[in-house]
Amino acid sequence: MSVQLPPQFVQRMQDLLDDEFQSFMDSYEQSPRAGLRVNTLKISNEQFRQQSPFELRPIPWCPTGYYVDAAARPGKHPYYYAGLYYIQEPSAMSPVEALDVQPGDRVLDLCAAPGGKSTQIAAALQGQGLLVTNDLSAERTRALAKNMELYGVRNAVILNESPEVIATRFGGFFDKILVDAPCSGEGMFRKDDDAARQWINHSVERCSIMQRDILQTVATMLAPGGRIVYSTCTFAPEENERSIAVFLDQHPEFNVTLPAHAEHFGRGRSEWAHRVEEEIQQGETVLTAISADEYNPVSPASIEQTSRTVRLWPHQLEGEGHYIAVLDHQAARQADYIPAEPPVIAHTYKERPQRHAASRPDSRAEKKAERRAGRDDSRGRPESKGKSARGAAGSRTQGTEEASPPQLWMEFSGQELTGDWTVQRLITFGQNMYQSPVDENRLQGLKVIRPGWYLGSYKNGRFTPGHALAAALVPAEAKRRLNLSADSPEAISYLKGETLSVPAERIQCDQGASPRGYVLVCIDGFSAGWGKWQQGDILKNEYPAGWRWI
Repeated sequence: MSVQLPPQFVQRMQDLLDDEFQSFMDSYEQSPRAGLRVNTLKISNEQFRQQSPFELRPIPWCPTGYYVDAAARPGKHPYYYAGLYYIQEPSAMSPVEALDVQPGDRVLDLCAAPGGKSTQIAAALQGQGLLVTNDLSAERTRALAKNMELYGVRNAVILNESPEVIATRFGGFFDKILVDAPCSGEGMFRKDDDAARQWINHSVERCSIMQRDILQTVATMLAPGGRIVYSTCTFAPEENERSIAVFLDQHPEFNVTLPAHAEHFGRGRSEWAHRVEEEIQQGETVLTAISADEYNPVSPASIEQTSRTVRLWPHQLEGEGHYIAVLDHQAARQADYIPAEPPVIAHTYKERPQRHAASRPDSRAEKKAERRAGRDDSRGRPESKGKSARGAAGSRTQGTEEASPPQLWMEFSGQELTGDWTVQRLITFGQNMYQSPVDENRLQGLKVIRPGWYLGSYKNGRFTPGHALAAALVPAEAKRRLNLSADSPEAISYLKGETLSVPAERIQCDQGASPRGYVLVCIDGFSAGWGKWQQGDILKNEYPAGWRWI
């Protein structure tokens, strides 16, 4: 067998699955399936199917998801760097489909890194509403921020907080909440050898307690009539059906709803939750942390509801192991519901030095040096509104008045972009400038990684556009554009960070604009990043070092 499974895990699955056990074990002899999901923020599903460089086979439970041959190396194609698709394990696409996100929803992705499900939520929102995406691990938020920026998300806030702290600022706020809960990871054993090796360290007992606490907290952040989707990538009933049954007993205002595409999945095994209850009562269970004093039997009615949850089994479909429960709040959803504003507190953000992801060095040595510097680095420290307005210290030209961040932004957008770019919620974070989709009061007291769409940085009276700004633009929004063919060596050279020789006549300029200035570099018509055209037919490459083709 290619995967070395923990003996205790094998024995438990044999006890649970009975006649299905051998088919389950045979699935570990098969290779994991590779998948990608189309980013409809940048390209329509239909258009991608027409021009895809890969052979695509639809994934039944995700309309924008496709199986691909891993040998095609979709991560080494210019379309990947242009953010046209996200490489994602097929089963992992199912929880967001169950969430049923609609444009205009307020959505929380609580345990989000590295960001695959958040980019899927953002695509469903189609630039409307709000996405708050969070991860408790500061290190993992780096990948989360990069993915949100690469895929052109404009309406997201990225946090690095505990659920309890988020709840103090977003009580009763969200229409939809995704809890892709920390778990023992049994469903990933075939895909990730390290998950099998580390299984003993991720105890079912500890995970189930953590999941119970998370669900209790997220219930306080849901608006009336909202939906919570709880998902894991484990098989343990203690972390799946029983966790849901415990929640239902404590929250009778919720019911379990069968998710979309349930016909492709196995049903929840309520009988396993009954079995766990019997083991607890008899003292024969992995949940040894449940003492007699704090144990309350789970009601049969709540356990029976878990039969409307679903399980994704590797021996029944082309994907890894997952569990999904859809929890719908039974109060009537109020179309005009406005959550109460949280109390104003003394400071704007918890101090958290944080550079923009695109500017981060790539080598391990440089990253370590950056972390050391970050301990004393105040560049990421938010300033008061008065100080922020003075943050553009230095004149653009000698003898002129200082320009505020909004003035610098309006000057840049007027010179380089088309249309009206007046920003309603412009937030300065150190010397970085963001367009925020949420009132700044909501973010007070939180560890904020990104308070919104990163527009760029300002220093000494000058505005420098960020890569996230370019990645989210459509070509028509830039006054200068250069289109590169995905099949050309030029596209690879650009993605490697090399300077290009580009005659002026190749720069597509709007009427009245000269070739000189910031150019939106596109690949087959899709934005990839900035370049800066200079006299002498030189396109200075602005593609960030940490993102380049290696």
